[in-house]
Amino acid sequence: MAVELSIEEGLARIHLNRPQALNALSFSILKELNVVLTKIEDAIEQGLVRGLYVTGEGEKSFCAGADIKELMGRTLTEEHQGARAGQEAFNRIAALRVPSVAVLHGYAFGGGLELALACTFRVATARAKLGLPEVKLGLIPGYGGTQRLPRLIGEDRALDMILSGRTVDAQEAERIGLVTRLVEDGEVAAIGRAFLAPYLKHGLIALDMARSAVLRGMQTTLEQGLLIERDCSTLAYRSQDAVEGMTAFVEKRPAVFKDQ
Repeated sequence: MAVELSIEEGLARIHLNRPQALNALSFSILKELNVVLTKIEDAIEQGLVRGLYVTGEGEKSFCAGADIKELMGRTLTEEHQGARAGQEAFNRIAALRVPSVAVLHGYAFGGGLELALACTFRVATARAKLGLPEVKLGLIPGYGGTQRLPRLIGEDRALDMILSGRTVDAQEAERIGLVTRLVEDGEVAAIGRAFLAPYLKHGLIALDMARSAVLRGMQTTLEQGLLIERDCSTLAYRSQDAVEGMTAFVEKRPAVFKDQ
């Protein structure tokens, strides 16, 4: 399997293990990713997973993008189905109820960057190189890059990256908001676990409601977004976790959340 799944201490890890191809995405890898995501979704519902981190094997690359040879010689229908397959897989990551982070330690190009954009957060070491170079092949991003990137860094900066196909280094990526944080070089699994650690102590209901309010609100007007926030806030108050959290605060003790 080129897509490996491990679950330990409440964290799921998706590990791309195809270093000979710089962890490039093939259609078979997308199928494997969907299988793994089903397992993660089930584990979240069972209360076994509270966060996800995504890593790539080897020193050179997180994920260098699509397998270009596989993209050639396809019919129009196959091309459309391919884009849909990539979008649907990455949409599943974006829709997870738990926070996710992509650990970028080398190349994150094309579909690799689109995979990272589907995560809640992105952290990068100084060696990371990011870009959407599809225009250099006479193509455009097809796995969500034209939609998620401008929502993250703004229309002008996104168009600059997409229309030029240029590579962004880790420092610039942090400056423009493409990555959440620069981190010291190290073992990628340890980086992912360390980043997600602060989120694990909070109740899943509050995390889910807060994230839902932000993501849904970003797709509409401020007025409608405030209504969404009001509804999510009210629902959060009705949870047992909210009662426990407020009671623990008054009693000056750590809260013990049960995701209920």
